[in-house]
This record gives sequence, structure tokens and C-alpha cells, in this order.
Amino acid sequence: MIETIATPALWAGFAVFVVVAIAIDLLALERKGAHAVGVREALLWSLLWVGLSLAFCGLLWYWVDMQAGREIADQKATEFLTGYVIEKSLSVDNIFVFLMLFGAFAVPPQMQKRALIIGVIGAVILRVLMILLGAWLLAKFSWLLYVFGAFLLFTGMKMLLVAEHEPDIEKNPILHWMRGHLSITKNYVDGHLTVIRDGKRWFTPLFLVVTLIGITDVIFAVDSIPAIFAITTDPFIVMTSNIFAVLGLRALYFLLADMAERFHLLRFGLAFVLTFIGSKMLIVDFVHIPVGASLAVVGSLLATSIIASLVRPAKK
Repeated sequence: MIETIATPALWAGFAVFVVVAIAIDLLALERKGAHAVGVREALLWSLLWVGLSLAFCGLLWYWVDMQAGREIADQKATEFLTGYVIEKSLSVDNIFVFLMLFGAFAVPPQMQKRALIIGVIGAVILRVLMILLGAWLLAKFSWLLYVFGAFLLFTGMKMLLVAEHEPDIEKNPILHWMRGHLSITKNYVDGHLTVIRDGKRWFTPLFLVVTLIGITDVIFAVDSIPAIFAITTDPFIVMTSNIFAVLGLRALYFLLADMAERFHLLRFGLAFVLTFIGSKMLIVDFVHIPVGASLAVVGSLLATSIIASLVRPAKK
């Protein structure tokens, strides 16, 4: 049996919020048209998403406090914040890959926003399915928590070994298949994914980019979702913290795009975060690490890697 603090009304309310948030994002894109997103616009959107996340956390705390008491309210709010910080920090690695994709395919700045919005919509749908599946599997087979822990520990150690190596996009098998089986235009076509020419459907380079963004998110979701299950098995907390972090991913990309090289050691911090969480899941029956302590460790690892990046700039 899956245990959750949420009622059907809370689930429905959150679902409505997500749909409205995405609709507003799409309307804002249509109203402004394809344009290059500046730092000021990205900062305002980032502050908005972070503010909405913190407001939701406060409302969740208040509601749980009224229904189940202060102790449970503090626990659930801390679980949400920890899950949100973990997902937000791991999404930074997505940004490194997005930068590489946009650079490799020379995506015009005014088309990057459309590509990311489509990617965010796909990420939301994907993560809803994966979280529900993960919660159901853990309810049926609790021993899977150890499998998740071992996987995260392995992933973290692997990230440490390859943190300074950039993947070669040209060796991607899906990209190789698409180029061999699809008719692809040489140039971008006004932000379209496909066009019809002489009765034949052609795919634009933007379609390739959006597809690779989706595949990238699948890969990162496999890491980030088990990481949040290490903090809480309540599917509502897992779902809300994950989706709030994903909704702010587009704005975070444009905010950090020009500063990615400054935080070149952040990948090491993320690798240590995954290693810590994986270890925490493996020793859960022997050592109990409070959620607040987990949040402090994750925050310290990320802060240390950021400070180290600024103290020791990347070599040109």
C-alpha cells in the first residue's frame, strides 16, 4: 500500500496548477514570438519558479499542520525542500548537455526557448509516469530501494571518473539512426519541427535537438527520481518536488548558460551527491540519517563545488 499525505483534492489541485503553468509559459512564448532570452528575463522567470516552489512548500506545511500536527508538517516540508534541492541541482547537469547540443547543432538563440519548452512538457509527462511506477514498485517490492541505492552509488562513482570528459554527440546511436532513416533539412525552418515539401515530410534540425533533449531527460530522470525516493517514499512529495524543479529548468538554462564554464567543478559536487544518496539508501537499515541532515550534506557538497570552481577557474 502506497502511503501519502495527499488527498485526491490535493492531487487534482496540483495537476491543475501544472497545466496552467505550462499554458502560461506557452502563451508567453506565442505573445513574444521566437526571441533570444536575456539574462534579466531568465532571472525573473527563475525567481518566479523558485518563489512558487517555496510558496507551495509553505502552503503544504500549513495544510499538513492543520491535518496531522506540527511534527508531521515539519517532516513533509523538509522532505519537499530536500527533494527540490536535489532535483534542481541534478538538473544543472542537464544544462551542460543542453549547452553542448545547442552548440553542436548551432541552434539559433531565438529557437532555443521553443526547444526547451517542448522538452519541459515531455519531461513532466515522463516523470509523472516514472514516479507513479516507482512508487508502485517500492510498495510491492521494498527491496528495490537497495537496487536504487546501488545504482546511484555506481552512477556517482562513474560521474567522478568522467566529470571532465565531454560526450561525443556524433557517436549517439539514436542520432545516427535518425540521420540514416529520416529526411532532414539542411537549415532551420522558422522554429518548425517538420515541414512538407513536394508532398514529402521533412524533419528539421530542431526535431533532432528536441528528440535528443527528450532522451537526455530520460537518462537524468533515471538518476534523479530514485534519489528523491531516498528522501521520502510519499509519491506526492516526490512528484511535487520533482515537477517544480523541472518547470523551472528552462529559465535556469538561460540564466546559467553564460556561466557554465565558471562552475566547471559542479559536476564533481553532483557526483558526490549521488554517491552520498546511494550510500544512504544502502545503509538505511543500520544507520538512520535524518532528512534535515541529508539536506545539509547535499547543500554543503554543492556549495563546496561552486566555491571551488570560483577559486580555481577552468583553464582556457
